[in-house]
Amino acid sequence: MSPEQLVTVGRVGALWRYPVKSMLGEPVGPVEIGEDGLEGDRHFGVVDARTAMVASAKRPRRWRRLLQLRSEVAGPGVVRIRFPDGLCVLSSDGVADKLLSEFLGRDVELKSRAAPGAELERAVPDEVLADGVEADTGFTVLEIAAASPPGTFFDFTPLQLLTSASLERAGALHPAGRVEAARYRPNVIIDTEPGLSGFVENDWAGHRLHLGPDVVLDVLVPSPRCAVPTLRHGELPPDPDALRVPLEHNFVPVPLEGFGSAPCLGVHAVVVQGGRLSPGDEVRLAG
Repeated sequence: MSPEQLVTVGRVGALWRYPVKSMLGEPVGPVEIGEDGLEGDRHFGVVDARTAMVASAKRPRRWRRLLQLRSEVAGPGVVRIRFPDGLCVLSSDGVADKLLSEFLGRDVELKSRAAPGAELERAVPDEVLADGVEADTGFTVLEIAAASPPGTFFDFTPLQLLTSASLERAGALHPAGRVEAARYRPNVIIDTEPGLSGFVENDWAGHRLHLGPDVVLDVLVPSPRCAVPTLRHGELPPDPDALRVPLEHNFVPVPLEGFGSAPCLGVHAVVVQGGRLSPGDEVRLAG
């Protein structure tokens, strides 16, 4: 594809990875991007020892405390988990499962590979908004990593992208006048070019993105939002409007089985060509 067919839409503003699914993550950069996304992203997950379900804050009543834990890459194949009281544990420590089970109130196991066909429970977002995180709302069961390499703990694709334009638009619509990017758990935050405004990445689905000199992505679909943005994230307090804003102002079709239309913010993408990516790298969209 010749350079003249590419349009600059922004630059990489920040890069984030979440080494353990549904836990808080860490900023990175520069970082290697492969078919399984950012190096070290969601290579671990917490699994319910009784049901074998992957623990996900998408079902807040059961698993929202995961978002009080912070995960970090601590070496090849090892993650560090930080508890709110300052306690740290490595995935290689023999007490990790015990400490996590005590904190979460259920018997769980920290896994470095998802089982084939692994599933999670996703609470109905509208019901969480209406009834609160303590309510035993309805939920659906989803197979994880449908568009990601086997064994990973991604919800769908290995990358989620979110633009500053969308964040600014959502913030302008929010009663507080702002939204925090951390609530939407993006891997790549793109600082958009002047003149681009609104939920611009909705229109990127079905197109190819070039990030920096090497990385090439195919954007698949807008990112449907669940109850997770409404929850407490570390020191960030609960915020139901973080979901209510896209529900009321960016309720768009998601071409995935079972979704129809959904409140969206950001996009899902898969890796066509990997490489090194850094904050400040140019982002170009193919027509």
